[in-house]
Amino acid sequence: MNSFSGGKFFRLLSIALMTVSCGRAQKTFSLTELTDSAQRHLPELMQKKALVAESKSAVQDLRHQFLPLLRASAQVDLGSDNAVPGSYFPMGIVPSTSSGIYPENNAQAALGSLAILYGQYALVDFGYRKASIASAESASELQSAEYEQSRYQIRAAVCRLYLNTLRLQMQLNIAGQNLERYRKIYDVIRALAGSGIKAGSDSSLARAEWSKAQTGLNQALGNLRNSREQLSYYTGIPGELLRLDSLSTSARPILPSDDSITSGNNPLLVYYSSVNRLYAADEKRISRGYQPVISLVASGWMRASSISPVSGYGPLKDGLGAQRYNYLAGISLQYDLFSGLHRKDKLTAMHFQQEAGLQQFRQQELDLESAARQASLNMQTAEENLQELPVQTRAARNVYDQKIAQYKAGMISLIDLTNAAFVLYRSQYDFSVAISDWWLARLDRAVATGNLELFIQRFNP
Repeated sequence: MNSFSGGKFFRLLSIALMTVSCGRAQKTFSLTELTDSAQRHLPELMQKKALVAESKSAVQDLRHQFLPLLRASAQVDLGSDNAVPGSYFPMGIVPSTSSGIYPENNAQAALGSLAILYGQYALVDFGYRKASIASAESASELQSAEYEQSRYQIRAAVCRLYLNTLRLQMQLNIAGQNLERYRKIYDVIRALAGSGIKAGSDSSLARAEWSKAQTGLNQALGNLRNSREQLSYYTGIPGELLRLDSLSTSARPILPSDDSITSGNNPLLVYYSSVNRLYAADEKRISRGYQPVISLVASGWMRASSISPVSGYGPLKDGLGAQRYNYLAGISLQYDLFSGLHRKDKLTAMHFQQEAGLQQFRQQELDLESAARQASLNMQTAEENLQELPVQTRAARNVYDQKIAQYKAGMISLIDLTNAAFVLYRSQYDFSVAISDWWLARLDRAVATGNLELFIQRFNP
């Protein structure tokens, strides 16, 4: 029994406390460093960042699509030349035969060559090109806004994990103090029982309370390890290297105010604003897409054939080179006569999309305003508790010191002493919850008001 109360206890306690402070050689990570590490480490953010780059490339690609069309082609063909008068729609796989020179079929081969340069440019598209590029740019902005939204949410999640980990560190220390108190109680009772002053049953009961405190320490240590593992998942830093600061046990912490609502810069709202801007840009693009297109078209080509209109089939080599030159230029007008109907249908659907996007933005704005107000109320509650809990803790510590002295003097029972120890433990635990709740409420308000970066920069536990 003596060996357990001495060596084994201190080994267990040292192992637990080493989780909180893993050695002087290890670096203490700040909140800023952890949030930055998560931003560089998580594949989810890397994926969204790549999609942002892809969307910007898509804008450049679209710009190039509106460059003038200039296509060159050339071919050399060997085959027969039998044709009949008449027109037909081209079917893609039907070769073109220019004209026959004999009334009957002739299987003799002829060689021909053709080279063409064709150009086309939309002179007037009634704003379709500009609207299309604006729509693509809005889509790219939306992709960027989605990346910033995810980045913001992940940084907020890391902040929450960081604060929870600091709370669990404090609670582990409290559990260690509680275990030490019960060890001392057990040592006192064992000494008194050995001298015949106290009954042996008190020793057994104290040993049971000591074991209960040990399980509490084990649970606190397990909770802290899990929280560290979650931080490691986000940051990529091994859990055993995550040495953090400690939450102050002094009065309510002072932090410069960040209560001003900056919803215009809140990534949680900017994303929905970007959605609405994309809808508006798409509406304009659709409207312009059903306008007429006036284009300048031009072509020049040269051709040769081994068939002569005078001497008939000649040597195949005559089909190479250039015998005839032609050019053609003009202005074309293209317009779908049913464009008005199609445009009306598309714009009607787009109108409802815009309405849905607007309501989505308003809902998010309402949610954030409510979250900010709730966070303020939670801060107020935590502040009130922080004013009372230090008084409660000091009183509980004084009562515990008195009770252990009274127990030694035989004035109270073991139950009274263990009750005092529990009240002290509970007051310390409640303080850790209150100080953590204050910081978490502060974080919630910073997230809701768009001031998360300010919170991270000014955080000082």
